[in-house]
Amino acid sequence: QVQLVESGGGLVQAGGSLRLSCAASGVIINLRSMGWYRQVPGKQRELVATITSAGSTNYGDSVKGRFTISGDNAKNTVYLQMNSLKPEDTADYYCAEVLVCDLKVRTVIKWGQGTQVTVSS
Repeated sequence: QVQLVESGGGLVQAGGSLRLSCAASGVIINLRSMGWYRQVPGKQRELVATITSAGSTNYGDSVKGRFTISGDNAKNTVYLQMNSLKPEDTADYYCAEVLVCDLKVRTVIKWGQGTQVTVSS
């Protein structure tokens, strides 16, 4: 059974940094594509970043140059390093196992439970 457990969310001031972690079990992350999404209440869930089994990464336009997705195969954990945070980055962040084709997410296979990030101005 696949489980994705996020951690690392919290409250940070604008301009600060946070690193989110997604510990995976039941799936080997370097054999899959993984992603991070975020959602603000009342809005659609937004793709933040993806990383494929080949190590290719892709980012949403709003986070390019500020966020970095990476994986630690030994820990079977995916990270999202978030720098230069802005109040508009405030959201619930979700880790996901995804199916990527032609650099696009075609389907989400499994969601984590989410972790909250709040950026104060």
